[in-house]
Amino acid sequence: MGRQIGVLVDRQGRPHMVIVGDSGRIVIPDLGRQREQSARLRGLRLLHTHLGPNGITEEDLMDLVFLRLDSISVLTVNEEGGPQTFQWAHLMPYSSRNRLYHFSPHLPWDQVDIDFSREVEGLEKELARSDSEAFPSPDTERAILLSVDTRPRSIQGNSLQELRELVHTAGLQVTETMIQRVSRVNPKHILGKGKLAELEILALQTSSSTLVFDRELTPAQIRHLSRITERKILDRTQVILDIFAQHASSRAGKLQVELAQLNYTLPRLTDTHRAFSRLSGGIGGRGPGETKLEMDRRRIAERKNKIKNELDKIRKNRAHTRQRRNSAGLPIVALVGYTNAGKSTLMNTLTNSGIHTADNLFATLDPTSRRLRFPRDREIILTDTVGFINYLPDNLQEAFLATLEELHSADLLVQVADAGHPELENQVRAVENILEGMELGDTPRILALNKWDTVPRETRYPLGNLYPEGIPISAPDRSTLEPLIRHILRMLPPSSRKNREHSEGSSLQQAFP
Repeated sequence: MGRQIGVLVDRQGRPHMVIVGDSGRIVIPDLGRQREQSARLRGLRLLHTHLGPNGITEEDLMDLVFLRLDSISVLTVNEEGGPQTFQWAHLMPYSSRNRLYHFSPHLPWDQVDIDFSREVEGLEKELARSDSEAFPSPDTERAILLSVDTRPRSIQGNSLQELRELVHTAGLQVTETMIQRVSRVNPKHILGKGKLAELEILALQTSSSTLVFDRELTPAQIRHLSRITERKILDRTQVILDIFAQHASSRAGKLQVELAQLNYTLPRLTDTHRAFSRLSGGIGGRGPGETKLEMDRRRIAERKNKIKNELDKIRKNRAHTRQRRNSAGLPIVALVGYTNAGKSTLMNTLTNSGIHTADNLFATLDPTSRRLRFPRDREIILTDTVGFINYLPDNLQEAFLATLEELHSADLLVQVADAGHPELENQVRAVENILEGMELGDTPRILALNKWDTVPRETRYPLGNLYPEGIPISAPDRSTLEPLIRHILRMLPPSSRKNREHSEGSSLQQAFP
């Protein structure tokens, strides 16, 4: 016939499908989505012919990976169609990280003695065993983190570490990370099929159901990835949105999160269900009607407008509150900084508040204000705000405009930084850049180097030279906060600094008893 022939065989040895190709290849039809994760492999193996001496090819391995076949076998045939040699391959378990595939040698076709069912049972047991040894939390959703970028690998590595913290906060367990530096990010495919195959094998070996990219993916990139792999595809923005959704507690916070989610979703809607495309025809609505996609887009647009109107009302109410504060002559001091730098802990220590704190990113989303009384009846309004982060998408900044507006009315900003964090310089610079972008660069600012107790003694002096204006503190420890309070009092607007000399000194300890 001059054509390749293929047979898909189940684990009982029964033919599942016979495939006839051309002289160079066979095309396997869609086999449907894979069954539940408890069985990682599909339960089918492929045996097919190659016209000529070549054994298993790269294309065969792609089928093995993306179809999750138990194994793939090649029978080479000569020009007369007579069988010659046999070769087979299967995936390797996680414990063999340096080897992705196992290949058999080319065997004479009539000397093959392999129990394929027993081999695949052993493989799945080894996959499960190495998986349970490496990742002992079977009930936690697992994820592989990826960075595909033009930035140097060291910078990508630092960004991936932050993504790891984000993913952990969102409730995922990280099994592997992968970095690929490219000269230009492919706007459609983002990853080549070979790299995706390597990624798919890692996902199979580690039972990872989710792939998280350290960037915002375009709609085309998401569609391409979803066509090739059955894994859940997430990007950095989706992870942050998920954390925001978990932590939003107030009405304003929930509205802001929903608006950000709608802004993200709208350009990614696709007309995937064309069979139900025209829904509004019939009596009273004859004509072409409206596609489901168009209806979804219209409903999202309507919901966005409704949320924006509600947020406008909230912003007006907050503006009235700020006006009342201004009329009372109370200066406003806002705590700003990178997420998880310790702003809420500092707020609690200074004001005896019960604001929720956690060693997680974005534990605080809603602005919280408290009066802080100093000696001699001095008072300020202290405001805690949402933390900043590198590469915060524009639509998130837009959604949280109602929250960030609190900063524009502040007389003084206290920038809280995690002095013990290995990325301290990058985090301080990121906060400064965001404040500049918000046109807050001219607002007086104090740098508080928090978590000073976690800084090794040998690095404290270099840090002091790097940030000579920084004030070392430990937010939970009241005794370390006196220098910060003194500096706040000195930096307050002139109208709020009367009797400053009398309000400082040993009586500061009474400021927050």
